[in-house]
Amino acid sequence: MTSTSWAYSSNYLVYAAMIVYTLAMISAALEVAINVKGAKVLVTTSGESAPPADDSKSERWGRIAIALTSLAFALHFAGVIARGISAHRVPWGNMYEFSTTGSVAVTGMFLLLLRRHSLRWLTLVVTFAVLMTLGTAITLLYVPTAPLVPALKSTWLVIHVSAAVISGGVFLLANAVAGAYLYLDRVESRGPRPAWALKIPSLEALDRLCYRLVAFVFPLWTFAVIAGAIWAESAWGRYWGWDPKETWAFITWVAYAAYLHARATAGWKGRRAAWLCLLAGSSFLFNYVYVNVWGSGKHTYSGL
Repeated sequence: MTSTSWAYSSNYLVYAAMIVYTLAMISAALEVAINVKGAKVLVTTSGESAPPADDSKSERWGRIAIALTSLAFALHFAGVIARGISAHRVPWGNMYEFSTTGSVAVTGMFLLLLRRHSLRWLTLVVTFAVLMTLGTAITLLYVPTAPLVPALKSTWLVIHVSAAVISGGVFLLANAVAGAYLYLDRVESRGPRPAWALKIPSLEALDRLCYRLVAFVFPLWTFAVIAGAIWAESAWGRYWGWDPKETWAFITWVAYAAYLHARATAGWKGRRAAWLCLLAGSSFLFNYVYVNVWGSGKHTYSGL
C-alpha cells in the first residue's frame, strides 16, 4: 500500500471507530436509563441507600457497551497506527495526531483499569469524551500527513510524548472520578442517591481511586517533564526556557504534587482533594488545548 492508501485507511478506521463509540455510548446510556426506570431505592436500617438487585437488562446493556468500547478502541488504535505508517513516523506531529493518539490512550487506560477496578459506570463519560475529541479532530484539526518539523526529528519524541500521552489519559480518568465524587457528594448531602447512581462505588471508594490513579501516574509525568527538558537541551541548547508549554507543564506538575502532598501529609480527603485534582487536571487541559492551538513559543506544533 502507498502512503496515500494508508492515510485513507487511517481516516476510515477513525470514522469506523467513531460509529462504534457512538453505539457504545448509546448502550451505556440505555444501561443508565434502565436503572433509572426500574431500580428501586432500598434503605437499610441505618438509613443509607443500598444498591438494588442486578437487573438483567441493564447488566446486558452494560456488557454490550464494554464490548463495543473494546471494538472501537481496536479500530481507533489501528487508525493511529495507519496514520503513522502513512507518514513514515510516529503519529504525533500536529494537533490532529495528538488528539487521536491522546483519546486512544484514554480509552486504552480505561479498559486496562476496568480489569482491576469497578469502573463500568464511567463508560458513558469516556465514550462521550472520546467522541467529542475525535469529532473536533476530524472537523477542526485535521491536516494531511506531512514530514515532521526539524525540532521534532528526535528519538526523544517517542520517549517524551508517549510518557505524556499515557499520563494524560490517567489524569483525565482521575478527573472524571473526582467530578463524580463532587456530584454525588452534593446529591448525598440532600438525601439518598437517585436510583441510577446506586451501583456507583461509595464516596470513600471514589476518593481512594482518584488518589491511586494520580499516585500511580505522577512518576511517569515527572519523567515526561524531565525527558522534555533533556530533549530541549538537545534541540535548542538549553534545558529550560520558560516557554509557555514548559511553564504550564511545570504548573501541572506542581498542582498534582500539591494534591499528593495534601493527601499524604495534611490529611486532605473528600471534597477538598477532589477540587484540587480537578484544578490540576484543568491546568493539563489548558496546556494541551490552549497552548498548542493559540499559544506561541517553540512548542506550538498544531499544524493549523
